[in-house]
Amino acid sequence: MSAIQWDAKLISKYNINGPRYTSYPTALALSTEFDRTLITRAIGESADELSLYIHIPFCQKLCYYCGCNKVITRHQDKADTYLTALAQEMALYAPLLVNKRINQLHLGGGTPTFLTEVQLSQLMALLHKHFSINADAEISIEIDPRTCSDAKLGHLRYLGFNRVSFGVQDLDEKVQIAINRVQDTDLIRHQVQLCRQLGFSSINLDLIYGLPFQHPESFQQTLDEIVRLSPDRISLFSYAHLPERFPAQRKLDNDSLPTPDIKLQLQSMGIAAFVDAGYQFIGMDHFAKPSDALAKAQQAGKLQRNFQGYTTAGQDALIGLGVSSISQVKGVLWQNTKELPEYYQAIAQGDIPIDRGFSLNADDKLRAALISQLICHFKLDTATFSKQWQLPDFWQYFADALTRLEPFIEDGLVEVNAQGINVSDAGRLWVRSICACFDAYLSQGQQRYSKVV
Repeated sequence: MSAIQWDAKLISKYNINGPRYTSYPTALALSTEFDRTLITRAIGESADELSLYIHIPFCQKLCYYCGCNKVITRHQDKADTYLTALAQEMALYAPLLVNKRINQLHLGGGTPTFLTEVQLSQLMALLHKHFSINADAEISIEIDPRTCSDAKLGHLRYLGFNRVSFGVQDLDEKVQIAINRVQDTDLIRHQVQLCRQLGFSSINLDLIYGLPFQHPESFQQTLDEIVRLSPDRISLFSYAHLPERFPAQRKLDNDSLPTPDIKLQLQSMGIAAFVDAGYQFIGMDHFAKPSDALAKAQQAGKLQRNFQGYTTAGQDALIGLGVSSISQVKGVLWQNTKELPEYYQAIAQGDIPIDRGFSLNADDKLRAALISQLICHFKLDTATFSKQWQLPDFWQYFADALTRLEPFIEDGLVEVNAQGINVSDAGRLWVRSICACFDAYLSQGQQRYSKVV
């Protein structure tokens, strides 16, 4: 793709509050008025292969930028209690998944590497006991370099993990101090090298732009070092500053945050650095080497998106276990309770700890497919789509969306022609805003979303 130029006028025009579209509708649509019997039907009608997500909420230290569901503690025994509850939740799902196979397994958090080697072994033994995990399954884990020794990395590989994702965020010490996440560059460099020696098939590094005290000069140094580390994948996330929702973010000085135009410049710098280094810009916040499975999936038109971000599978076949986890199977979404006491109470009563859910109607499914196509592939063949979804007239059905797209068309961010919709290279920066044109729910609680850049 060509180099992307940031434009202050476009920032003020299109930098709306909008979803990341890891699902459609988003999690805000989930309701406590949810028919749980839909879950059994959805899983029964799902594909033979599913993805599995396990949420480990514990962290030893609080990162001030973080909006994830987490529990800050240094008491390792809390994880023992949690693993006991996870085992019971697995047992509740096992009868529903008896004829299903797991082709992707991901541990997220929180900090999954909060678990000791013994606890990690216990968790994997439980998963193999209750579920059929493919021999060639993608098994991945999020790693905090500060809580992962060389021995633990080796143990993860021994347990069958083949993909790792390191939370780097930024290599500038001033930024690290401000966000309460100080980690030495040499440590990250060493662990990445060790993962290669251990034979992990894919290494991802997470970065965040928009953090306190970030500026173009220091961020360029971080980008240069990341390129030298040469991971298989890179995630470049936009920091979502929502202190009214996430109390930890109130510890950050608002005056230290980069302005919107500087923030977009940081994003553009990241895109340029990684594309120039040979990475494929998957979209929004993901980059991958052309040889990586994620890039190959996009090249083949098979890239998907779910609550874990861009993925090669699991768009409508994801089971989430653990506190706050979200599942999406066959047009049904449901989320576990977000608080540990309620999670433990439901498990003790023999219930799947569901807090809320949602069942997509025909219009939801149609819009979900359209948004997924645009956000994964930046183009849509309207004739093919209309035939697939039995739409007599695509633009008659989406007349309101076409009206909302007109400014994007005028600014050269989107092209609409007889063949369909194409998002330009410059438009990729605003794909969340473009997808929002097709969102029937966005006016409901829009301010709860972050800015798109």
